[in-house]
Amino acid sequence: AFALGSGIGFGLALVIMASIREKLEVADVPAPFRGLPISFIIAGLISLAFTGFSGLITL
Repeated sequence: AFALGSGIGFGLALVIMASIREKLEVADVPAPFRGLPISFIIAGLISLAFTGFSGLITL
């Protein structure tokens, strides 16, 4: 059960990150934040969102 949930969560995170990066290519992002810096910020925000799901389902 843990392996299945981890795989699904990882796949979901990859799809979310890929879709956000697609939108960031056409967005007006300030020059110092273009590329890797904005990706790190987005990854941090996604990790905070996924942290909210911890403990939601107890087996």
